[in-house]
Amino acid sequence: MTVSDIYTTAPAGPLSPEQRQVFDTLAALGIPYERVEHDWANTMEDCKAVSAALGVDVCKNLVLCNRQKTQFYLLCMPSSKPFHTKDLSHQLGCARLSFAPPEAMEELLRVHPGSASILSLLFDREHRVQLVMDRETKACEYFSCHPCESTGTLKLRTRDVLEVFLPHTGHQPVAVELPWE
Repeated sequence: MTVSDIYTTAPAGPLSPEQRQVFDTLAALGIPYERVEHDWANTMEDCKAVSAALGVDVCKNLVLCNRQKTQFYLLCMPSSKPFHTKDLSHQLGCARLSFAPPEAMEELLRVHPGSASILSLLFDREHRVQLVMDRETKACEYFSCHPCESTGTLKLRTRDVLEVFLPHTGHQPVAVELPWE
């Protein structure tokens, strides 16, 4: 995995409309960040080099839905913590969860599988996606995620995400405690 130097400004080159809006919003909200560019990172194993470069765990982001595909969730959790749907379903009080189909991710968050992150909530203007954060992730000093494309990763202060970015999007996180095993 090739990882760039650390930058503190938006990329100068061409960006997707979604990426442009993310960087413009962070600037408008006065949210500082560090970022790196890298090869396509589709798995948490791919993100290990990115985590090392930024000095922070890249958050695992999972887009989930109920069986009827009427309720959607964005789960943010530590990268190395195992995910078991029954643990989350029980805490949320909902029936069996599964991974949301790619077309739902594109419609709701304007991202492709592997690129979803808390920053993609910017595009969920109808608030159809419930943000769910593992307590450990929510308690970390820094939060790291993709800016709607998994060829780049940002490191943000978690406080800025919780107190500035999420109020801007109108999303309120639900905290859960997922077991290590």
